[in-house]
Amino acid sequence: MHIVKQRLLHVLAGVVMVSGIAGCAPKDAGTVDLKSEEDLPGLTVSTSAGNYFDTKYSGRKDISLFLVNSEADGIQAVRQGIADVHVTDEVAFSQSARERLGIKLAFRGEEHFDVAFAARKGNKELVEQMNRFIEASRADGSLDAVISHWLNGTPAPAMPAPTENTNQDPLRCVTAINMEPVCFLGEGGEWMGMDADILRRFAAWSGRRFQMNFQDLGSAIIAMNTGQCDVVSACLYITEERLKSVDFTIPYYKCRPGYFVLDRGNSPGMSIGERLRMNLVTEGRWKLIVGGLWETLKITLLSILLGTLLGMGVCAMLRSRRGWVRKAAGIYGAFIQGIPTLVLLLIMFYVVFANAGLSGTFVAIVTFALCFAWSSGSIFDSAISSVPAGQTEAGLSLGFTPLRTFTGIVFPQALKNGLPLYAGECVALLKSTSIVGYIAIMDLTRASDLIRSRTFDAFIPLLIVTVAYFVLAWLLRLLLNLFLSKK
Repeated sequence: MHIVKQRLLHVLAGVVMVSGIAGCAPKDAGTVDLKSEEDLPGLTVSTSAGNYFDTKYSGRKDISLFLVNSEADGIQAVRQGIADVHVTDEVAFSQSARERLGIKLAFRGEEHFDVAFAARKGNKELVEQMNRFIEASRADGSLDAVISHWLNGTPAPAMPAPTENTNQDPLRCVTAINMEPVCFLGEGGEWMGMDADILRRFAAWSGRRFQMNFQDLGSAIIAMNTGQCDVVSACLYITEERLKSVDFTIPYYKCRPGYFVLDRGNSPGMSIGERLRMNLVTEGRWKLIVGGLWETLKITLLSILLGTLLGMGVCAMLRSRRGWVRKAAGIYGAFIQGIPTLVLLLIMFYVVFANAGLSGTFVAIVTFALCFAWSSGSIFDSAISSVPAGQTEAGLSLGFTPLRTFTGIVFPQALKNGLPLYAGECVALLKSTSIVGYIAIMDLTRASDLIRSRTFDAFIPLLIVTVAYFVLAWLLRLLLNLFLSKK
């Protein structure tokens, strides 16, 4: 117990030390005076990878392009002085968010882009239905009222009563944005914002239940094209390149580019307590961490259980007297070892089980169990082989059956030899589960990403996740070591 307290104190001491040096105030990166795109040469411009601005600026030699995975990362780059300006949609950051982050809208670009929802290529029925809804909503003024409510703060129009539900299938929506006022996860886990409001109204208008999940844009498009969702929302511009892979509805809004820079007149700092409150208490964000922790534990433990059972079969195959069985086990091992776990997870979710209607959690458990089966089976085989053959011969000479010889003599020794390696593989599996967010599972890592995309605070969410994984890994090793000591 003394060791437990000592290690926890070390972790807390490290947290306090890092917290003290990780301030919220931006670094002094110099003042950037931007009035138009003519002022961009010589500057470092950040933008999200794969969007329109990535294509627009990637060929220019007079600027340095800094690609990020999310708008939160882009703003963090500007605040830390890595980039001079972040370019994205003009509606990406609300006024209150700008004031809190110490950024400002330097100028709006001259271009105007049609913003629409994306649907799977060839899904004409859904696109035509959404087009009729958008046209009807524009005609009665409700569409403009919804947009004005979220962008200008005008009163929200009443939500229409759902029509008779003749279609039991829900409207499965995926958003690649978690930013106010476009689309964000509000208190109670309800998706809010301009896009979410429009899609929720369409679901009611069409007699369908509304569902929304969060994924990065690349994964969202894959999910839509493989039938995992119906609509993708991300304040998407209609471009010729995108029209080759998806179908768009008619535009519901026109958007201009926004160029965001550091606001030297408003660079507020926040204490650690205020940042903890913002990342955990506000909008009940601690519930995301708790839910993600439970999802991570569920996937880890069930994958270990199933993978161990499969690993026993792999071990039996490796020790089989039939050469073709051993060869089959070797091919299976080469396949598992030769493919990155993330790629295998995506193949299982978007190809193998694409039309099975199974949850992402189930697919993740099966995928990690298949990977764990090979590693655990190899450990079992090595552990059994480490027991001298004379032990088996001695048991048989004493009149024990082969089964009793194995369970009473070989297995206890093999268990003691193999359990340390087995414990290491269990911890490795726990850490590997951090990739399940790619298939829209709200695990611990994905929960921190959602919080970070709302608060634009990289330090606190990542710190919480780091401590959580450390504690989980340490407890897992502790339990397995206690089991070993009893043996």
